[in-house]
Amino acid sequence: MEEPYAVEALRAGARGYVLKTQAGLDLVAAVQHVYRGEVYLSPKISKAVVDAYLSKTELPNKTLTPRERQVLQLVGEGHSTKAIAAVLGISVKTADTHRTKLMDKLDIHQTAGLVRYAIRSGLIEP
Repeated sequence: MEEPYAVEALRAGARGYVLKTQAGLDLVAAVQHVYRGEVYLSPKISKAVVDAYLSKTELPNKTLTPRERQVLQLVGEGHSTKAIAAVLGISVKTADTHRTKLMDKLDIHQTAGLVRYAIRSGLIEP
């Protein structure tokens, strides 16, 4: 189910989302649309995203707060909890609490899993 990843990527600032199974068909069109300042979604995913928007419902996903997205991005970039605290201007204990809550919310309990989630969400490049 790709819909939650597409929604999260768009919330994180992505301007396009192409399904791997459709990449050969959609990639050139996606690049052209995004280059023109438009948003591009693979046709198989666009209906679900638009339907969710029109019905004012959320797609089933684990919505992250802006701070959780920041922490996830920094973890994905390889920062330690101490470094995350320094970057965000918070205490190490607060950074650790954010990281723990993030892991609980996503039900991911290893740093490698957080990195994979950050990549799939479009917060970091592989």
